[in-house]
Amino acid sequence: MHSPHDPYVRVRGAREHNLQDVNVDIPRDTLTVFTGVSGSGKSSLAFGTIYAEAQRRYFESVAPYARRLIHQVGAPAVGEITGLPPAVSLEQRRSAPGARSSVGTVTTLSNSLRMLFSRAGDYPAGAERLDSDAFSPNTAAGACPQCHGLGRIHRTDEELLVPDPSLSIREGAIAAWPGAWQGKNLRDVLDTLGYDVDRPWRELEAKDREWILFTDEQPVVTVHPVRDAGRIQRPYQGTYMSARRYVLHTFADTKSRTLRAKAERFLTSVPCPVCGGSRLRPEAMAVTFAGRTIAELAALPLSALAEVLAGAGAGGEETARVLTGDLLARIGTVTELGLGYLSLDRTAPTLSSGELQRLRLATQLRSGLFGVVYVLDEPSAGLHPADTESLLGVLGRLKEAGNSVFVVEHQMDVVRRADWLVDVGPLAGEHGGRVLHSGPPEGLAEVPESATRRFLFDRGPAPVRQARTPTGWIRLSGVERHNVRGVDAAFPLGVFTAVTGVSGSGKSTLVGQVLAGVLADREAGEEAAGAGEQFCASVAGPEAVDRLVQVDQKPIGRTPRSNLATYTGLFDTVRKLFARTETARERGYTAGRFSFNVSGGRCETCQGEGFVSVELLFLPSTYAPCPDCHGARYNPETLEVTLRGLTVAHVLDLTVESAADFFSGTPAAERSLTTLLDVGLGYLRLGQPATELSGGEAQRIKLASELQRTRRGHTLYLLDEPTTGLHPADVEVLMRQLHGLVDAHNTVVVVEHDMAVVAGADHVIDLGPGGGDRGGRIVATGTPLEVARAAESRTAPYLAKALRG
Repeated sequence: MHSPHDPYVRVRGAREHNLQDVNVDIPRDTLTVFTGVSGSGKSSLAFGTIYAEAQRRYFESVAPYARRLIHQVGAPAVGEITGLPPAVSLEQRRSAPGARSSVGTVTTLSNSLRMLFSRAGDYPAGAERLDSDAFSPNTAAGACPQCHGLGRIHRTDEELLVPDPSLSIREGAIAAWPGAWQGKNLRDVLDTLGYDVDRPWRELEAKDREWILFTDEQPVVTVHPVRDAGRIQRPYQGTYMSARRYVLHTFADTKSRTLRAKAERFLTSVPCPVCGGSRLRPEAMAVTFAGRTIAELAALPLSALAEVLAGAGAGGEETARVLTGDLLARIGTVTELGLGYLSLDRTAPTLSSGELQRLRLATQLRSGLFGVVYVLDEPSAGLHPADTESLLGVLGRLKEAGNSVFVVEHQMDVVRRADWLVDVGPLAGEHGGRVLHSGPPEGLAEVPESATRRFLFDRGPAPVRQARTPTGWIRLSGVERHNVRGVDAAFPLGVFTAVTGVSGSGKSTLVGQVLAGVLADREAGEEAAGAGEQFCASVAGPEAVDRLVQVDQKPIGRTPRSNLATYTGLFDTVRKLFARTETARERGYTAGRFSFNVSGGRCETCQGEGFVSVELLFLPSTYAPCPDCHGARYNPETLEVTLRGLTVAHVLDLTVESAADFFSGTPAAERSLTTLLDVGLGYLRLGQPATELSGGEAQRIKLASELQRTRRGHTLYLLDEPTTGLHPADVEVLMRQLHGLVDAHNTVVVVEHDMAVVAGADHVIDLGPGGGDRGGRIVATGTPLEVARAAESRTAPYLAKALRG
């Protein structure tokens, strides 16, 4: 029996996911780091067990109705946890923030800024003082009535709606119209109204073209359809809807992602003509502070906003001093975490998951909580080594405030600063799930089976590689995009290039938007020089690239219905194999019977998801196992069909590693599984829902899908931080694959903060020197050794250290 004042969190019999009946004691009031290779079970211990149990205990204290719902979700598979305080989770997994969510709303800094304008703003003579709500674009009191507080409106024009004016309406000139019967109906209504649907569009009178495309009228006429042989079509009342009205209506109201995407092709987004993109009513925009409107201050990088507020608040009234002082303290925490380049009006969907997590971390630091366990998921993700020091300072302050900080982390500089280290492994999946070490970090040196030990203690110099010789260059001149201003950049072909720089220096803009945009436009058949107009002045050399592959960290699906097997195409092969079994042939089951996305073989209670959504009213909805199939996804009849002793549900439950043995000798399946093993994903289950995958795992799944395709010509691969979420041992596996692509005469360009990866590159482009308006320039370029000597580069000292070891 442990004392109520026991200073340890004691976990007994943890069996969540692949954990093997784990017992571990972790001291409170420490910075504890959980390490281990990807899939070893460290997140299952930190989040799936410790945080999940703290959350369950909180729910047990709330209303009976809420408790009943929580019981559906289930408790973590653990025998007992003692000494566990309340917990706060800051995960990488992104919720789905809407267009109205921003840096200001995530950090609540917008509330403080609105209060400042309400109480201490300069109002026009005779104007009434406004409530703080009047300065918010997300309230009826503040939102511009034209754009409803979004700042942009959607418009269309004749060129978008009718891309080929040589066609007649009957031949499909109005490309924005729907297909099938609905499109025919609109054409027949026009015909009945007396418009010539057989003349080429360009020959119709201008006033007729204007009415057909843009009228808000909706006349109703009796349509007499042309009779088809063997079909009786009676007259009916048809209503006309202009092409613009149809597109705007579809874009705003349709639930179909496909229809919405089609409608979006015929629209352009432009700043609202009434508010000019400020999103606010004129009354709010008439109020200023330090000579600027609230929209102007919200558009400044936080570091610049702090300078303006510090100057304005110093000699002002007491109210202004107090409110600016509070704002400056809150902004200080955000800038300390390396996010000073962000502006308050930057929308949340444009932020990386690492940026979002650090913004939430900054907010927690100001909350004043103590006696809490903070559980963080790789807070160093997306951080340049120069910013990691600041992160460690913030984590240290959380601990000093009387909290326990539990961090899942792969960055060895963070691991070295831990008070306590829990190393899980030794390998992934069923070969992991054991605690190899729980104690001070230096104790890991005595654990030879740990995959972390080598990277923590045996630091040698990076292996010297002979840099490959470029086979050509893509040169971008005069790049203008976001904070990248007038930059000339050259990307070598046939080699491995790493693009580095502190957070916000312009790396993703230059690579993910400009370079990718230029090449994508060229692939679409546009002239290369013109393709780059929206980004830069000119581009030379992209004709040497046959194909562009951009591998990002966006989810491969947003519901449990999407999974590893379906995304890679492996499941098509699996379903065909089941359809060929003797039982399936006897019953007349086709491959479709074994799909959980169509009715027939699936469990209809959960419609093949294996989970049902549980609405928690005052909390985000969550998923619980289906009460009928218990997660199997299929009905009992389908599960009577077996392939070498396994049902289709059993196959989906196999890890990639186990499936590779099971499907040995089936070439179509072997190809998919081998590439997944090659990128270090052998521990994932085939049916692992997309909702359970990290951004790094999603990126490697996409890379594996790409690797299994037959190569066609010179391919340029663009990857944004491919090592995010990877243990150094997994990084080595991934780098072998990427260097293998270059050896096969392709080009790889990575945006990367891991200096071990940068040290092994052929060419480095370093942006900076700072973030936001202090970045956007190429500071250094050349081999890793050359960049490591660059005086102005903030990357140089860390790269030099990696090269020396």
